[in-house]
Amino acid sequence: MQPIYFIILVGILGGMAIGVQSPMASTISQRLGVMESIFIVHVGGAAAVLIPLIVFGNRLGQWRSVPWYTLGAGAFGLIVISSMSYMIPRIGIAGALITLLAGQLLVGSLVDHFGWLGVTQRIMDLPRIIGLGVVMLGVWLTVK
Repeated sequence: MQPIYFIILVGILGGMAIGVQSPMASTISQRLGVMESIFIVHVGGAAAVLIPLIVFGNRLGQWRSVPWYTLGAGAFGLIVISSMSYMIPRIGIAGALITLLAGQLLVGSLVDHFGWLGVTQRIMDLPRIIGLGVVMLGVWLTVK
């Protein structure tokens, strides 16, 4: 297992990427439209990963080995970009990000608790419930 500091660093960097990517996608949505923004973001991501796939090799030919429902993961990216593009002009970047994070924590806690989608089950306990409550309070205080 990786050291916890490295895992936290990766998470923070990912969050920082969302913090930069979201207003960029929102700007595209406001000027061109939501569907155009989604298309541009996904094409840009596909282009960015194409080089490493070519250079380092890939296993794309084995796509049939993954569960069928996982092939729809990209569609959830459409919802993320659409919701952020909608929220940012209305409640700002910080409000949009914390609201998105709250949704991630809620569904993540349910997926963990029930062990859905093949993840290791982690039962919802009182500290997690309190943590979710604190996050929801943070959403309210940030957005109101």
